[in-house]
Amino acid sequence: MEILMPQLGETVAEGKITTWFKAIGDVVKPGDNLFEIETDKVSMEVPATAAGVLEEIRVEAGEVAPVGAIVAVLSGATVVPRASEPGPAPLAAVPRTPIVLPTPLSPATTAPLARPIMLDPFREVRTPERNFGPAKLSSGVAVTPLARRLAGEARIDLGGIAPSGPHGRIVGRDVEAAIAARAGSRAHGPAAPSPDRVKALYEPDSYEEIPLDSMRRTIAARLIEAKQTIPHFYLSADVAIERLDALREEANAVSQDDAGRPASRLSINDFIIKALALALRRVPAANAVWAEDRILRFRRADIGVAVAIEGGVVTPVVRGAETKSLLDISAEMKDLSARARARKLKPAEIAGGVTAISNLGMHGVREFAAIINPPHATILAVGAAARRPTETADGGIRFVSQMTVTLSCDHRVIDGALGAELLAAFRYYIEHPVRLMI
Repeated sequence: MEILMPQLGETVAEGKITTWFKAIGDVVKPGDNLFEIETDKVSMEVPATAAGVLEEIRVEAGEVAPVGAIVAVLSGATVVPRASEPGPAPLAAVPRTPIVLPTPLSPATTAPLARPIMLDPFREVRTPERNFGPAKLSSGVAVTPLARRLAGEARIDLGGIAPSGPHGRIVGRDVEAAIAARAGSRAHGPAAPSPDRVKALYEPDSYEEIPLDSMRRTIAARLIEAKQTIPHFYLSADVAIERLDALREEANAVSQDDAGRPASRLSINDFIIKALALALRRVPAANAVWAEDRILRFRRADIGVAVAIEGGVVTPVVRGAETKSLLDISAEMKDLSARARARKLKPAEIAGGVTAISNLGMHGVREFAAIINPPHATILAVGAAARRPTETADGGIRFVSQMTVTLSCDHRVIDGALGAELLAAFRYYIEHPVRLMI
């Protein structure tokens, strides 16, 4: 029985095995964790769905394999049926047929599989030497099925792509990088210099080479796509937060749980999330995303919040934030942030959303403009709060605690007036924070 690299999301093309929990020769039972996968967004353990003995490991720890690739083989494997239902036909009758491992997005996690067997999607690239293997170019370089499909769709010559996959294979990310490089060349003239040309500018012992992991490659590709395809424009405003600070301090001082102990403390970010969600409810035309030949307008405000982790950024989503209390938002964000830093988020927790918030105020950044994350049409960049001089109605000067926020907008979805209306609504809720608690 062949164990396949599972699909961890619609946009995930490959995964990296970071740890094997079983060794060759170990007995495996259904539910035993076989290995841990790391993608560009999440890290999670993959359990076995059949009993047997681990006969072969084809993708070692530290190696990357495309979705659907064979990573291991179980010998003498049998699927254990549930007590309340008839079991599937013995797998001995269909030898060497891949099984589908359960993933967080698969119905197998919530409902029993009637028969956990699928036809091999890579049959068209089988070779006589192996049961599964990538096709090869005339030069002898192996190419995974995903890479070949992407190259065919984009009309990319595989012979000119440098492989970065395990055992010298050309994998999906290599083709995506070539596509991005070609797009950059068309948009900006000559292609970017090669790594060797860049390295030649510096003394050999003056730097350390750090290979790109899947997360950094994905972030780079998406940022290039966003800046080249989305017509950004930016709106900035100074927002007074004196009332918000006073309300937050009072709420944190009196907040207690049922046992009388101090409850979860509210952060400024909790108020920002709720304020943006209510602003989208007030300006429903801005609660939308771009879908190429149409605009999708949503009935609830799902707010993504950028969380910095080692090696990059992930954006977990607070769904229906306009209907949740500040305490609920605070507790949810603490949980999402902790699991994001531990690479334990589920794919569904970072998918979708209608907009996002990026807050660099805690780092002392006064203001900045963020890049929109497709297919979102907006992203709100939040700067640090500071006491600033402002003119009073009678011509005097007083100091007011303010923060600068910048709303990046996709002009295909949101024009200037609509973006200004959304930013004004957000400013209203921040400057009248009692409205956030009603």
